[in-house]
Order: sequence, then C-alpha cells, then structure tokens
Amino acid sequence: MSPSVLVIGGGTGIGAAVARRMAGEGWFVCVSGRRTAPLEEVAAEVGGFAVSADASEPAGASHAVEACVERFGRLDALVVSAGAGAGAMVAEQTLERWNLVIATNLTAPFLVCRAALPHLIEARGAVVTVSSLAGLRADPASAAYCSSKAGLVMLTQCIALDYGPLGVRANTVCPGWIRTAMADEEIDVLAARRGITRDEAYAASCAHVPTRRAGSPEEAAEAVAWLASPAASYVNGAVLTVDGGAAIVDAGTLAFTPNG
Repeated sequence: MSPSVLVIGGGTGIGAAVARRMAGEGWFVCVSGRRTAPLEEVAAEVGGFAVSADASEPAGASHAVEACVERFGRLDALVVSAGAGAGAMVAEQTLERWNLVIATNLTAPFLVCRAALPHLIEARGAVVTVSSLAGLRADPASAAYCSSKAGLVMLTQCIALDYGPLGVRANTVCPGWIRTAMADEEIDVLAARRGITRDEAYAASCAHVPTRRAGSPEEAAEAVAWLASPAASYVNGAVLTVDGGAAIVDAGTLAFTPNG
C-alpha cells in the first residue's frame, strides 16, 4: 500500500510543490489549509484529497489529521508548510499582528503535530516543517516572523528528540528566497520603493547569495520530499537550508570581495 502524507499549507507555494512532488513519487496526498479553492485545485491535479481546516485551532488541526487518516487508512508523513508574515520592528508591531503570525507559524504546527503523532508513531513516520532562513538569521523589521520561524526549528528538534526513540523522525527545511506568491508580495514592496521591476528586485535581494538567484518552489519541495522519504531514514533533527548558500555568507567581509 502506498504511503500517505498530509501537507498543511498545501494549496499554494512550497506546500503545493511538495504535494505535486510526493504524488509523483507514489504517495497518497492530502492537502489542507484555510482556503478551499486552491486546495481543491491542487488535489485534483495530483489525484489527492483536500481538507479545508484552520490548523491554528485545535479542532481544525485534529480535523485535518483525522480526515486524512480516514481517507487513506494511515499517516506516514506530515509536512507543515503554512506561513504568514507581518513586517515591523518590535516597537511598531501590534499585539494582534504578532499573535496572528505566532498562531500561523508556530501554534498551528504544534497543534497539527500533536494531533498527528499517534498516527506517525504507529507508522514510524516523519515530520517535515518548513521554517525559513529567517528562523536562523535576523531580518530587518521582521521580529514576529523571525521569532516564529526560529521557534518552529526548535519545536521540530524537540519532536526529533522526544519521539525518535518511538521511530518518528522530525526535520526542518529553511528556505531562503523562493519565488512564491508570498515572496512576490514582499519583493514588490522593494520594487516599488526603488522604482524597479520585480525581477530586478529579486536580483537585488540575491546580490550576495552565492548562486545569485532566488529558488523555485520545486527546488524546496525536493528537499522536503527527501526528508519525508525512507531515503533519509537516519536523518533526524536536521536543519536543512535551501537558500543558494545565503546562510554561509559573512556580511562583514563582503567589502573584501575581489572585484566586488
């Protein structure tokens, strides 16, 4: 019997790319999120199943997990790819926007992992969370987003430690700039500020990334699919950057770049 995966945030961006990639490898795929239309579109494309649910609420998280298990009879992998941002420095950030980001990026993963773990223990399955390079490095005016994504990395590692003895692996992927609709919105702000095109704004944002470009959702999905698969059977608690090398750059030395 084919393994099954639940992809939270599977209607768009990296989550949708993960759904396509894993379906192509023979997984039964359930995609879940708040917006019904994109979920159903992805589900139809991959021959999967869509569940509309708000995973930041305990009932929504449980509903997504149980609907997947009811449909496929088991749960072998959980991918958590939903995300939200609310740009601001600490002194300017509102409590309401802070709470929204934490609820989406940290509380929802906690709730859905909590609901899924009994099934993942039974299947000796895997959790893969999609954090961000912003969970490892500070970004300007991004206190809520960076804090939530850093928390997600540690949540994932705590699951790896506590449930590894029960056969569950938990790993996180930290993408850099990936050309999704969410990233486009951020890049368009920069483009408008500088009076340049979206492509030029991406190029400016990646000027010090060793590969000199943003990634694609499919490139991030490759890493997620591998971590969820038996091919990564001895990988547990890992933090895998998918960022073109951005995390290795020492900003303080860039002035010394030859011919730079």
